[in-house]
Amino acid sequence: MNILRSNIASMAGYVPGFQPPDGEVFLKLNSNENPYPPAPGVVAAILAELGSDGASLRKYPCASSGRLRQIAGDLYGFDPSWVIMANGSDEVLNNLIRACAAEGEEIAYVHPSYSYYSTLAEIQGVKVRTFGLTDDYRIADFPERYEGRIFFLTTPNAPLGFAFPIAYIEELAQRCAGILVADEAYVDFADENALDLVRNYENVVVTRTLSKSYSLAGMRLGLAIARPEIIAALDKIRDHYNLDRLAQAACCAALSDQDYFRDCIRKVRETREAFSGRLRQLGYDVIPSHGNYVFAVPPDRNGRSVYEGLFQRKILVRHFSDPLLSPGLRITIGTREEMEITAAALEEIG
Repeated sequence: MNILRSNIASMAGYVPGFQPPDGEVFLKLNSNENPYPPAPGVVAAILAELGSDGASLRKYPCASSGRLRQIAGDLYGFDPSWVIMANGSDEVLNNLIRACAAEGEEIAYVHPSYSYYSTLAEIQGVKVRTFGLTDDYRIADFPERYEGRIFFLTTPNAPLGFAFPIAYIEELAQRCAGILVADEAYVDFADENALDLVRNYENVVVTRTLSKSYSLAGMRLGLAIARPEIIAALDKIRDHYNLDRLAQAACCAALSDQDYFRDCIRKVRETREAFSGRLRQLGYDVIPSHGNYVFAVPPDRNGRSVYEGLFQRKILVRHFSDPLLSPGLRITIGTREEMEITAAALEEIG
């Protein structure tokens, strides 16, 4: 008896980076997590929301995440009607496909970039078109007018780390008949962002996550900024209580402490540049990164061998089997001390 949709039964599903079992101690540089704790006010806000007896948990949270939308809108310079909060930015990416692309219609994205787009497309039953990259990190063979429903642009690119210039993103917006999604999961570690394009182009959506720059991967918090009519459509199809009480409290506290946020960003960026320089001294080819990670190719282009050497030393990085990526490694930026340990291990591996 076939009780599943055929595409769901046959799909492979998204595979995240290796997560070590509880009790095993690894230096974990494979999931682009922030090495620093969230802002001090986050824990206090969670405990205050929880209360001494946890009684608040018997009540549903605010369905609209209204306070979060107001804080995010104030921070980024938008009316709250232009903002939607989400259970991680993945929820927004999923709902954009659900809202904009019917079964059999087309979406597109760059390859390589965030591989979860493919999984979301399979779930919805939409067609996928991928575009490669030129040597100067532009999109190869992008049409003068792309007629697909959505074009996802990961910028800074994951896993490679480079960022598309804003002028180039604007050009792409003008060439897209449908939605252009600037997936800015890592943009807080970069020099510029695409928020102004949301104001100037009705087809531009910017998505963000608090998992990376705000150290809240464990809380699953994300958001999107777009024209109010797009936000209203996303509101219709999201889970009605998509963010729990503790997540909402954590989000408000994190977004409200911009001094702590900026200090964490500064430390990660400084460590990223120092570690990139050390890798180049070891003969690695390192793509200049605008994220909290670097993509580096060892001199012998055998990324798998280096991955295994680091794994033996209890250091986790990300190796991809994709032929375009397999020569190298994506390495999350940890603390300065963690990156010194990693660099010493790489030197030992040779």
